[in-house]
Amino acid sequence: MTELLHDLIFNSAQHTPQAEALLYQDQSMNYEALAGEVEAKANGLRNLGVKRGERVAVYLEKRFETVIAMFATSAAGGVFVPVNPVLKPEQVAHIIRDCAASVLITSFSRLKTLRSELSACADLRVIIGLDADGEWGAWHDCPVLPWEALTASCRSASPLIDNDMAVIIYTSGSTGKPKGVVLSHRNVVAGAKCVSHYLMNRSDDRILTVLPLSFDYGLNQLTSVFHAGAVNILMNYLLPRDIIHAVQHYRVTGLAAVPPLWIQLADLNWNGVAPLRYITNSGGAMPRKTLDQLRTALPGTQIFLMYGFTEAFRSTYLPPQELDRRPDSIGKAVPNAEIFVLREDGSHCLPGEPGELVHRGAFVAMGYWNDAEKTAQCFRPVKSHPEGISIAEMAAWSGDTVRMDEEGFLYFIERRDEMIKTSGYRVSPTEIEEVLYAMSGITEAVVLGVSHPVLGQAIIAVVCCVEQAMLTADDLLLHCKRHLPAFMLPHHIDIRKGNLPRNPNGKIDRTLLFQQRQHFFRDNQSGSHPA
Repeated sequence: MTELLHDLIFNSAQHTPQAEALLYQDQSMNYEALAGEVEAKANGLRNLGVKRGERVAVYLEKRFETVIAMFATSAAGGVFVPVNPVLKPEQVAHIIRDCAASVLITSFSRLKTLRSELSACADLRVIIGLDADGEWGAWHDCPVLPWEALTASCRSASPLIDNDMAVIIYTSGSTGKPKGVVLSHRNVVAGAKCVSHYLMNRSDDRILTVLPLSFDYGLNQLTSVFHAGAVNILMNYLLPRDIIHAVQHYRVTGLAAVPPLWIQLADLNWNGVAPLRYITNSGGAMPRKTLDQLRTALPGTQIFLMYGFTEAFRSTYLPPQELDRRPDSIGKAVPNAEIFVLREDGSHCLPGEPGELVHRGAFVAMGYWNDAEKTAQCFRPVKSHPEGISIAEMAAWSGDTVRMDEEGFLYFIERRDEMIKTSGYRVSPTEIEEVLYAMSGITEAVVLGVSHPVLGQAIIAVVCCVEQAMLTADDLLLHCKRHLPAFMLPHHIDIRKGNLPRNPNGKIDRTLLFQQRQHFFRDNQSGSHPA
């Protein structure tokens, strides 16, 4: 019986040991070999002293070792922390410090970019490195060992239950720095079973995994496919057309992506490509035009439109047979979840009445890492069940406004907070503003998200600087490129003199700025390239 995260691999290895589990650059690994590698590396982590609940950060692109490192950490009793490979050194160091990771698994080339940033990671005691020969010595008094050294004879594992921590997923926070969402084994395994069930995953599926494994949507690609005993095809793509080539080359049956990628893929030529069994969308609404293009290009493919948020993983999906009737809906609750639409006072909304989407069930995360205040804001019980049932467990309050029709189908309206949803990522305006304020000469900075046909939202920065600074938009963009990943770069920078407009409370009037920039960007839109 699958109860713990790593059991997803071990169980499939027991039932179908010779079945393919992973493909990467035309190299293959079956379930028996994968399970053996996971167990060996788990023993190595235990030999290094990794204890139950200890955090292991994994900072790698998608490859065999990335998957092995994550599941080996789970098997060793630790908590793995997947770090998005596109993040800049200071963001990586923040995550390592924030979760107090004791082990970092990365490549030598990535380690070199971190350099002095790791000196402030006081809890880090060992680094495991890939792609370098021999011993690496030490890095800021922290020993560095080659990946091959991470092995040992069988060591006894700490006992685990499914409510123990398994993974911490970092997502942008409303106050600037990324915050860690803590998921239990139960959360992740229940999510794998749920998605595998409604997608009807089977052992002969060949799923192309293009999303980051640091993204809950991407991580679920691994877990749901391992649950089905199918094969994950790992891909670090450069161009959208590379994905179509991979679909054809690997005879892919399933593909997941976010709206900006689907928009690009829909414009490409799918002629001659064998039809996929299904595709899925999450991370934002798929534009109707894109949906229609994909239905035309892939007439035999089932399309699943989904909605979720990291704090509760997956909340709703729209069955493919409902696309003709309600293509703008995010569907109904996924199996083993219950969704409410609630007013601010916690009472239940009537059909058609806007309210906050609230999720209860096995996927609700354990909370935010080391942040009781934010945890209390997002994770709290509902006052009452519409059928009078008493509910004691915590629910996840999404912050998203939705409405439910008479038949129970949900429709997304808007996010309530100031988070920007771009290219499938949730981006904190404050985090970008902090980078801008760090540049000499900047006196005020506001970052906004405005509607964009491809990205979902484009990032707009409005800044004030002192007269003598003589800063240009190119100067500011170059500064941002040094400190932020590409998906967080402003697409337009508006430089002003003096002060930004104030509201009656004396605060910067973000609403007025948003209205001004929304009109400007709509009238002057010239693509999705930064500044």
